[in-house]
Amino acid sequence: MSISITGTGSYIPDVIKKNEQFLNNKFLNSDGSEFNVSNDIIIKKFKAITGIEERRYAKNHHNSSDLAFFAAEKAIKDANINQETIDYIIVAHNFGDIKYGTKQLDQLPSIASRVKHNLGINNPDCVCYDLIFGCPGWIEGVIQANAFIKAGIAKKCLVIGSETLSRTVDINDRDSMIFADGAGATIIEKINDNLNQGILSHKTCTFSSENTYDLFLGESFDLNQKTNEKYIKMHGHKIYEFAITKVPQALKNCLEKSGKTINDVKKIFLHQANEKMDDAMVDRFYKLYDLPRPENIMPMSIRKLGNSSVATIPTLFDLVKNNKIENHSLKKGDVILFGSVGAGMNVNAIAYQI
Repeated sequence: MSISITGTGSYIPDVIKKNEQFLNNKFLNSDGSEFNVSNDIIIKKFKAITGIEERRYAKNHHNSSDLAFFAAEKAIKDANINQETIDYIIVAHNFGDIKYGTKQLDQLPSIASRVKHNLGINNPDCVCYDLIFGCPGWIEGVIQANAFIKAGIAKKCLVIGSETLSRTVDINDRDSMIFADGAGATIIEKINDNLNQGILSHKTCTFSSENTYDLFLGESFDLNQKTNEKYIKMHGHKIYEFAITKVPQALKNCLEKSGKTINDVKKIFLHQANEKMDDAMVDRFYKLYDLPRPENIMPMSIRKLGNSSVATIPTLFDLVKNNKIENHSLKKGDVILFGSVGAGMNVNAIAYQI
């Protein structure tokens, strides 16, 4: 028996926002003071660090649950299953539905229940719940689906990562340029075979001491704003230092549990948070083995899609699987790693064989 990803689907919104569209923003320091450099320089530095050239935003009438539904439809079709046979729908997100023009977080009912409703699934034994685990949420959802199937209480699970982070940003914060919208979905299924494939191993850690509040909700940098609204905030440098230490070690621990070697790894799918940070994580991962980083080991989508949190990895995996990322492809038998880091602070990884 193997537990495998039998279907994938992603929804990449149509609305494109390029870096130059931020030229007229009033960027401020956290104390409300203005920068001594022009927005043109701020944006050039931003691109040099993050790699982001543009990002995708959801249409005004679409919410995160809609994006999740669109991706789920594709994954179900790709897996060629009867949706009434799905045992669990697990949706990873951070903020629920946020209607355009508001900052109201809406998670009642759960996003997973909304997806089930929109899919038209009538089976009451299809259980729905949301997973709040920061950016590593989709990976953790797959780990939970794997556990359900191993325990014999499920055969098929739909795991989705969906987010509309563009509706949580402070327009006076430079970090607002990082965040994007999107959704990725996967069918996780028990396959009756004798092949060594599917989920081989996994690793999860939560570091809830000094790093707990590296990502948080805070007030606008515009101190003249007279509202109680909160926005996504982060201590970027602290997250960078945390990630390049903890993620490589989690990947190594996971790979060692899988029974595979570093030379077996064909691709590494990391959460698309920051191009420079992802490069550093992969470099450090290979340094743990005293090896140079192989060429073409890490596909990236952040340049064009930005950081859509829980959606980045399932979206990227779907794109590579369907040969939509240049110079990257997958074939039967390939060993790959998934790895992520995010709010909490949480770190996780999966070793998987195609």
